[in-house]
Amino acid sequence: MTDTAELGDFLKARRAALDPADLGLPTGFNQRRVAGLRREELAQLAGISVDYYTRLEQGRARNVSDAVLESLSRALRLHRDEETYLRNLAAPKRKRVARPRAQRVRPELQTMLNALHSPAFVFGRYLDVLAWNSLGSALSFDFAACAPGERNIPKMFFLDENAREMHPEWETVAKEVVANLRSESGKYPDDPYLAQLVGELSLGSEEFRKLWAKHTVREKAHAWKVMINPIVGELRLRYETLRLPDDPDQALVIYTAEPGSDSDRALGLLASWVADPAHA
Repeated sequence: MTDTAELGDFLKARRAALDPADLGLPTGFNQRRVAGLRREELAQLAGISVDYYTRLEQGRARNVSDAVLESLSRALRLHRDEETYLRNLAAPKRKRVARPRAQRVRPELQTMLNALHSPAFVFGRYLDVLAWNSLGSALSFDFAACAPGERNIPKMFFLDENAREMHPEWETVAKEVVANLRSESGKYPDDPYLAQLVGELSLGSEEFRKLWAKHTVREKAHAWKVMINPIVGELRLRYETLRLPDDPDQALVIYTAEPGSDSDRALGLLASWVADPAHA
């Protein structure tokens, strides 16, 4: 799908997500047959013509100005990640990606991962898992046992039946994973690997297909997550995501537990289990 088509779909999805009542607009059944704002209403809020906005949604407008993007962001009430995604899609001179570029983790970064006493991973483009420490692998999926091409969080989450058992709040995390992937996709929408990945996930998971169609965007940052570990049971952990300054396509994700909590003690037990030579 082209950038302009993705832009149009994103605008339509965000327009449909707006509640007219929040903007003081009529919401009666006779007035509205579909959810969200009408095109003319959004165009008026953004201060642009209905014709121009219609061309944007239909993928017929190019070289969208910064002023128009700012107006659309305000009218659609986009948060920072959504606005960044919008600008990525509307960029007039995008660097085209002919083929996926292999991503590698610097040896020094792997050494740092190994020295951490918390579960940690390095994610690459499209949430591929590029590196991890032993506690990180023991926390959820056994990355070492997966083929390199299958070390992808969306694939593991939507195509591995064990994912639901690991995540009691599966529906919430599923929305987050898809929103994270959508955010990543805006950076390189022409990468053929993205089309292949989204196609595979859409064919293999109805849940993914429905969530992807919502065009929800959120960059992976920080949150709490509940997980069921097969060794120590339930863990409530917080993750923090740190983008690498010299390669923004890679991110370090570290999980921690609240000090003194049951999860903290369970994480310590898991670390002891990992350190046991019998489990090496």
